[in-house]
Amino acid sequence: MRHWKSGLVALLLAVAGTAQATTATTAGIVVVTVKGEYDDVKERVVQAIEGRGLVINYTGQIAAMLERTGKDLGRVATVYSKAEVVEFCSARLSRDSMEADPRNIVFCPYSIAVYTLPKESGKVYVAYRKPAAIGTGPSVKALRAIEKLLQDIVNDARK
Repeated sequence: MRHWKSGLVALLLAVAGTAQATTATTAGIVVVTVKGEYDDVKERVVQAIEGRGLVINYTGQIAAMLERTGKDLGRVATVYSKAEVVEFCSARLSRDSMEADPRNIVFCPYSIAVYTLPKESGKVYVAYRKPAAIGTGPSVKALRAIEKLLQDIVNDARK
């Protein structure tokens, strides 16, 4: 059964690879690979967020931070060519999730990472953490709605 599932996943990734983007999910992290330029893909992420009436709270300059602090740590490896994390929230979805279970505060704000790797020209990665669908029925429903929002934003950025 396990080999069958692995084969199916490999087939689905191969089919997806013929399109403009591929998706991989590992341990609660979804990573989509998009062919294109970093600035274009990041702009599509921003537009997908703002187009839903959501406000970006913060954009973390991850590649710049690693570059800056690496020198202090004696580390010279370049992890990313470019990398940013965009943080935002949905008042409605956050309220739904936290009213269902106050512990769901840990899922807010939502974040989507956009990055490129030094030796992979023309590939941009867009990633997010899947909120664990935990708690009672209303909590699970609210967290799945947050996951759908993240998935929809990333799907819009693929186009």
